[in-house]
Amino acid sequence: MDNFATSKRTNLDHLIGVEAFDPMEGDIRETADCERAMKGVNVVVHLAALGSVPRSIADPISSHAVNLGGFLNVLQAARTAGVQRFVFASSSSVYGDSTELPKREENIGKPLSPYAITKYGNEVYARLFHRLHGMRTIGLRFFNVFGERQDPEGPYAAAIPRFIKAFLAHSSPQIYGDGLQSRDFTYVANAVEAVQKAVVCADERAFGQVFNVAYGSRVTLLELVDALRNALVSIDPAVAGVKAEHAPERGGDIRDSLADITKARDVLGFGPKVDLQQGLDRAIPWYVANWG
Repeated sequence: MDNFATSKRTNLDHLIGVEAFDPMEGDIRETADCERAMKGVNVVVHLAALGSVPRSIADPISSHAVNLGGFLNVLQAARTAGVQRFVFASSSSVYGDSTELPKREENIGKPLSPYAITKYGNEVYARLFHRLHGMRTIGLRFFNVFGERQDPEGPYAAAIPRFIKAFLAHSSPQIYGDGLQSRDFTYVANAVEAVQKAVVCADERAFGQVFNVAYGSRVTLLELVDALRNALVSIDPAVAGVKAEHAPERGGDIRDSLADITKARDVLGFGPKVDLQQGLDRAIPWYVANWG
């Protein structure tokens, strides 16, 4: 189910005609849509959200309505329908102002944005429904997921697609702050693996818990820009002369992010296989073909 507010229908073109694929257009803010989506379902993977920390700061009401109110609608509809397995997307933003590296699930700081508050609220609700109703909930704290089909347009686009699009247009990619902030960028195939592991996990320790989902390494934004430039030069030599420009820091951004994925390895059997460079090697050709 999707309302396509932050995605494109064309992203699903390759799935049209696949027997097991049955798309439904709907909105998680609508109780009736959530109830309709649960018919015949025994596992829910809930990834719907209004993403972006800056968006949530600019419009906290919408972020709350979608990310927290919508989450509760989906969770309650799943419980009423008798769904036992409920896998959902949380976010590394819940670590807030914690300076601990690497980030461990049991230690979080104070939230830095409305988005972070909504994602932590999701975790609290899921844990409560596990305790009250025995629902087998599993939360996945995704760290900076990137990959093909991630939209590079708009004011709230993620860093990697935004930087790639800028380079391809021979326009300076914009870095907020000094560029020394670090991120644990996670290729989408690793995120998919974590979802698949959570869907089939039989370990009782997993339920009512949250798990970091990342590769487990970090780079600064300056290092990321250099890696993208180097990768794109072989496709377009003019990219070599494109330099990044700096803008003021943004409120709500975490300074450094690096995940400890020990818990996910031990309990879910999660083992990410694609590092940042390998992920860029897979994603960049798609962006060149579609945005070059």
